[in-house]
Amino acid sequence: MDIRQLELLVAVVDLSSVTKAAEKMHLSPGAISLQLQNLAAQLNTELFVRQGRQLVPTPAGLRLVAHARTLIRQMREIRQEFANDPASDHLPFRFATGATTLINRLGRPLRALRKQYPNTHVEVTVLPTEEIVAGLLDRSFDLGLISLPYQEEQLTLIPLFEEELLILKPSVRSQSAWRVGSISVEEVAGAPFLLYPKRSNMRMMIDGFFGGLNIEPDVIMEADDTEAIKRLVESGFGYSMLPEFALRAKPRFFETFRVAGRRLARTQALAMAKTEYPRALTRSIATFLEAQIRA
Repeated sequence: MDIRQLELLVAVVDLSSVTKAAEKMHLSPGAISLQLQNLAAQLNTELFVRQGRQLVPTPAGLRLVAHARTLIRQMREIRQEFANDPASDHLPFRFATGATTLINRLGRPLRALRKQYPNTHVEVTVLPTEEIVAGLLDRSFDLGLISLPYQEEQLTLIPLFEEELLILKPSVRSQSAWRVGSISVEEVAGAPFLLYPKRSNMRMMIDGFFGGLNIEPDVIMEADDTEAIKRLVESGFGYSMLPEFALRAKPRFFETFRVAGRRLARTQALAMAKTEYPRALTRSIATFLEAQIRA
């Protein structure tokens, strides 16, 4: 027994005619009759009896039709759910990004996304890169915006833009003009630092940068949140190293620097899990966001 046989059974009952059912299902009357005979044989029951020139469903046939309608409806729902057509995909779309990028770069692109996909329920989760990657790999997220470099072969990456990480130190005066000065390795080596936690991808990049300077910074405090670190620097607790786009707001009570001849940058990229069966909506939204963020 297969779903096609059940569809033929329902068509014959609804139309009260094998001939009309054959026209609807684009088969010959003989082919439909054979399929119904095979179905009856598989179930060891009579599905129809002939009354004059009409085929009338038996009580067993009517019970089977009731089951068939339920199964056909469920099969239709399954086909729609897995059709993989962005236009008909109304399942929740799960997007993950870092807080700094969300605050500073994604306002306009996400507004445009909601306008472009009004029937898609977009769920946004804010996490650091390493947790976004874990969520992509276990399929908790459809798409993520992460910081590179990140070594993970099971991801498909779409690089978007580069962002420099700058050293900042407290300032007693409000700074309104954007200026990046030069700082010596000696001053960096002797300064107290507030940095991201050791477990984070950003911290690994920063530690690698300091390692290239042959210094080990004096880390007096760690925090996950970029905005929190900025406020602590402004309050005079120490220096830090943060992404450039998070530092341009005015006014600010810190100054920004880079070590002469040394530059640390991260690349922001859209990421999705590599799979044999990619979700078409994921590819569609990734392409749309790429264009919006680059604009």
